[in-house]
Parts: sequence; C-alpha cells; structure tokens
Amino acid sequence: MPSSKGMASSDKELTKTSKGSCMKTKNRAICIVTFFLIFTSWVPAQEPVPFADDSRPIEAFDTVFMEEMTWLEVRDALKSGKTTVIVSSGGIEQNGPYLVTGKHNVVLRATTEAIARKLGNALVAPIIALVPEGDHEPPTGHMRYPGTFSARKETYRNILVDVCTSLKVHGFENIILICDSKGNVEGMEEVAKTLGDRWAGSKTGIFYIPEYYDYPGLTQWLETQGIKQVPEGIHDDFGISAMMMTVDPLTVRMEQRQAKGLFHINGVDMNPPEKTIEMGRKAVNWRADITVKAIRERLNGK
Repeated sequence: MPSSKGMASSDKELTKTSKGSCMKTKNRAICIVTFFLIFTSWVPAQEPVPFADDSRPIEAFDTVFMEEMTWLEVRDALKSGKTTVIVSSGGIEQNGPYLVTGKHNVVLRATTEAIARKLGNALVAPIIALVPEGDHEPPTGHMRYPGTFSARKETYRNILVDVCTSLKVHGFENIILICDSKGNVEGMEEVAKTLGDRWAGSKTGIFYIPEYYDYPGLTQWLETQGIKQVPEGIHDDFGISAMMMTVDPLTVRMEQRQAKGLFHINGVDMNPPEKTIEMGRKAVNWRADITVKAIRERLNGK
C-alpha cells in the first residue's frame, strides 16, 4: 500500500501534467483563433462597385457593339431588357491576293449588327479573331501563308469559355454562338455543350446556331439573284467580297484593283461598286434573317 507521502507526490505530478495539458490546449486554441483572425483580415471583402448606381451623364451612343459602349451604357442596356448577346468568331488567315487577312471578321462586323438589330434585344460581344487556322510545326493549312495567326484548339475553347462566362457574370441570359469559318465549328459546339451542362438550372442559356454558317446556301441564293460564279481557285468569292464592301471597300482593295482592271471575281464584274454594295447588303440581310429565325426557334424551345 503506497504511503501518504507517495500519494501526495503522485498527486503533485498529476496536477502538474494536467496543468501542462491545459496550457497546451489553451495555447492551441489561442493559435487557432489568431490564425482565423489573420486569415479573415487577409481575405478581401466584397466591396461595392464604385459609381454602380450613378446615372449616365451623357446620352447613350446608338450601337450594338459592346466594345463601342461605355460600361454605363452596357449596364443600362441590360436593365432595359437587352439580355441576349452574340458571341462570334472569325479568323486571321490568307484570303487570296485581294482580301485582307481579317476577312471573316469584316463579314461578321456586318452580319452580327444586322442580327442584333433584327432581334431587337441583343448586343454583340467583341469578335473573336484568334482561332484554329492550322498547326505551327510543321505549318499546315493557312499557317503556310504569312499573315495568318493560329490558336491551338484548346486555346480557342478556353477563350470561348472565358468570354461566355464573363457575359454570364454580367447578367446576360441568352448567349448566342455563331462562327464564320469552318475551323471554328467544332470548338463552338463543344463549348456550347460543356457550358450548357454546367449552367443547367441557372438563368443563363448558351446556344450554338449552325444555320448561320452556310456559304453553299449563300452561293445558291446569289444565283437566284442572277449572280452565277465560276470558281477561280482562290480563297475569295463574290458574296464575301460584296458583304465586306458594305463595311469598307478598302478591305477588298477596290481602288487598287480598278486601277489594274482586276475588279472582278469568279467571272463576275464588281463594277459599278454601288451595285455590288447593294447586293452585299441584301446578302447580309439574307443571312441575318435565317439566323434570327433559328435563334428565336431555339430560345422558344429552351
């Protein structure tokens, strides 16, 4: 049987151990609280947006292109019900000896504006010009020609995802995807499917509209207008040139070609330019009507 002296000694050791454990527990709690305070003070708070509720100091500019708008004009357009946005992609590639490398972007400048204005409740996001145009090493496709810029397929898809996600954050409810070049189609279809699944149940929908990209259909329509072409084997045709001229005749080098007697394509004379521009406007409207019809059908069925 242990002596009272031994018991007293044991009690002292137990008390000492208990106090040590208590101190460790207390210190641990203090460390946790200190870390929490430091962490929460480090994480930036969501600050209010400066001037978010300010009224516009000037009248809004009449445009559907977001890059031409102030952020206040975009904000007010959204509030007024313009919650549909068109995201388009073109490219920078070789287009024969007469057309600028940004051919598809020039065409989209005309068609996206027509589509947005016909819809009546839409804006146009900046045209995506950096798209797949061929491999870099060794160069394939359009990359064999100087002046072409090619994005890797994953880069193109990521750009689309980031652009569309930005628009969702800002409150757009219908994101419409269209492209003016064949190499863009696959990526757009994939992104529309991926984001559509990811955003299921949210107020934002995303829709790829294949009806827009139909150049064989455009050629057939031109024939109904009396424009019959004989392909010359260069990356150019009358329909594209005419649509580009509605934006800027310089993009098809009109004056330089006139000076050399070369203002024609695929057996079709483009003189007088006023007549070609008028046909270009009709072609733009034809494409816009088809696309708007497809968009409305898709939105009604969503």
